[in-house]
Amino acid sequence: MRQLTKVEIERIKLLTEKSVEVTLIEPTVTGLGKSIMDATGSVRSFLKDKNIHDYELQNQGQESKVLINSYLITSDGLINSSASLYRPNTKKGDPRIWFKGLGAYSKANDILGIISYENDLYVVNVTQLDFESLINVLENNPLKELVNEINSLSRKVADELLILFREISLRGAIPAMLQADTAIGRTLETLLGININSSKQPDYKGIELKAFRDKRGNRKNLFAQVPDWSASKFKSSSEILNEFGYNRGEDFKLYCTVSAIVRNSQGLKLKLDTNVRQLIENSDKYSVGDFVAWGLETLHKRLLEKHNETFWVATDTLMIDNKEHFIYKSVEHTKKPIVSPFDILLEQGIITLDHLIKRTVVGKVVEKGPLFKIKPNALNLLFPPSQSYNLLPK
Repeated sequence: MRQLTKVEIERIKLLTEKSVEVTLIEPTVTGLGKSIMDATGSVRSFLKDKNIHDYELQNQGQESKVLINSYLITSDGLINSSASLYRPNTKKGDPRIWFKGLGAYSKANDILGIISYENDLYVVNVTQLDFESLINVLENNPLKELVNEINSLSRKVADELLILFREISLRGAIPAMLQADTAIGRTLETLLGININSSKQPDYKGIELKAFRDKRGNRKNLFAQVPDWSASKFKSSSEILNEFGYNRGEDFKLYCTVSAIVRNSQGLKLKLDTNVRQLIENSDKYSVGDFVAWGLETLHKRLLEKHNETFWVATDTLMIDNKEHFIYKSVEHTKKPIVSPFDILLEQGIITLDHLIKRTVVGKVVEKGPLFKIKPNALNLLFPPSQSYNLLPK
């Protein structure tokens, strides 16, 4: 898929803010001419997750074609359509999708959003339609009605936690309970009476806590997830460190950010293989090539486990008597993430991963990641409506 424009990104944000899950597809000149599109990995995963269709269970040939009731959304109405889901007898049965009437609805290389609601599919032209005016206008229209039907939220535990945060904030500058990058989160968890452990489950009654030092440009941690070693060339963090690490002080380490857009100084880059549903890390060293992989479904599951509901806690820091202190000043509250954009955000370099591996002087290899992070101000590409709260006294 081509790079999204700023306008297209803003339009996708509007859907995400309303808890509308959407997957994207880009028709080509050839595809429009032949009335055919590849069902990419993201599309296949979306249809499977929504219990619409599973291409893996579908036989090849026209006789096994599946039709799904669909609609093409315009600014003033719905166009009745149907989605044809099939695997041809040629080309190994690569999954295909087509929407009736799409040739008149879309131009080549438009970005189309596919939305599922009550077992029907809705196609919206992200490139051409003005989402802002359609969703926020007073009069009803098909896009606004669909978005409002899907949107929902709940408040109980969040209100309880917010009260605790306000009480903590009233205490002013609070000394860090250890000297480490993780001190900000550890201190907060201790203040809330949360036991420090390595559990991957959310921190407080189903709500994940992500405290961060409020510096402009800082990416935000989403979750940590080791590769699928069984599907990888390298079988441990130690092997990754041995191949790409460097000396820093007394430690031998690999601390770096890896993106799908450009190679980093270690020659590392991410790539998505939507056919096998994997995120792959690749080296420009000919002798190494692809060396670790993550199943995209595994990453989706971790995202949902970790961020069903999240408080992102912005914190100011200051030094008092040579010790770091924290002022917990504001909270951004996000709800269950919209999983379908995750792959696209990886592909666009908006979600990246950090390696945090080192070998200490005693020979022990320590791995704090890999950490999957999202660029600042991009949470609303992945999460529905966030609510912000100032914790500081007025």
